[in-house]
Amino acid sequence: MADRSFLDWPFFDDRHRRLASELDGWCAKNLPVDHHDVDAACRNLVTMLGDGGWLECTGAQAGEKLDVRTLCIMRETLARHDGLSDFAFAMQGLGTGALTLFGTDAQRAWLDRTRAGRAISAFALTEPGSGSDVASTTSTATLAGDHYILRGEKTYISNGGIADLYVVFARTGEAPGARGLSAFLLPADMPGLEIVERIEVVAPHPLAHLRFNDIRLPREALIGKSGEGFKLAMSVLDVFRPTVGAAALGFARRALDEALMRVRERKIQGAPLADLQMVQGHIADMALDIDASALLVYRAAWMKDMGAARITREAAMAKLHATEAAQRVIDSAVQLFGGDGVRKGFVVESLYREIRALRIYEGASDVQRIVIARAALAGG
Repeated sequence: MADRSFLDWPFFDDRHRRLASELDGWCAKNLPVDHHDVDAACRNLVTMLGDGGWLECTGAQAGEKLDVRTLCIMRETLARHDGLSDFAFAMQGLGTGALTLFGTDAQRAWLDRTRAGRAISAFALTEPGSGSDVASTTSTATLAGDHYILRGEKTYISNGGIADLYVVFARTGEAPGARGLSAFLLPADMPGLEIVERIEVVAPHPLAHLRFNDIRLPREALIGKSGEGFKLAMSVLDVFRPTVGAAALGFARRALDEALMRVRERKIQGAPLADLQMVQGHIADMALDIDASALLVYRAAWMKDMGAARITREAAMAKLHATEAAQRVIDSAVQLFGGDGVRKGFVVESLYREIRALRIYEGASDVQRIVIARAALAGG
């Protein structure tokens, strides 16, 4: 049973504690699903989460706010039970984050479908030649009369190939670099959208390389203001970066739970592994990493929910520490399991594969270090 004492911290309200308990019960009954067909599994998970009402928090209509603590609790709990369910949930929020924060009423109509689990969303930012360097985006959206002509490519797009809508970032040319980008709503059935390649990774998720072949988007597809796409993207990531840390936290908690069961049950020279001081040292380090991550994740979420305009520094700290710490915790769990730690079918082996991508996506660890250092050097 994962430690839930953190829910007594002052970051949370009673509604957050109820959510954690109710979701944990739902997960125990419904997860994991069969992962053999990843596309089918993700579609099934989105439907299940929608039917259970768990996707309501992933979007908000005009005048409403996203509750970041709720998103973090959701991701931590889902990740602890099943990494693919966390992925399915997270993308419903990240994919529509731009619509929630900046969309028109017509654009926000998509939220009725995504929150009900009747449409799958995707966030198309990364390009083959510009991963963390968003300012180097080369995809273009050229205004031609009443339409934008969208050209270019995106890669490592989560839900690529199964999404019903994509939020796409492209260069509209108002200024060089980051100041010349805009965001667009692209329904998946638009002519000219090509799935170039499905990408397989160590922990299977639906990913794809996309190509935009002169797609004619109406002016109404523009999200927010022209030329403010970079600011829009960073505002979305401000909200969702702490939730990546929360997912890592869920993985780490599960790894510690598995390790605790292992060292209590496994014997060496007639005594449990847990009696060895070196093993106790590993357990202590794992528990310390987990609590430190939780404090950083929920501090960032609380600050955003309390009205902070930007939490770029705090979100970067939360994501960096939680993902790096979870890698250490899971690695220690694998070590404590010995040969079984790298054996298919064991939870810690799957966690070892699941955690690695979190140190890369939504801002790689070294990018977060740059963000934190610049904030420190600027005095804030």
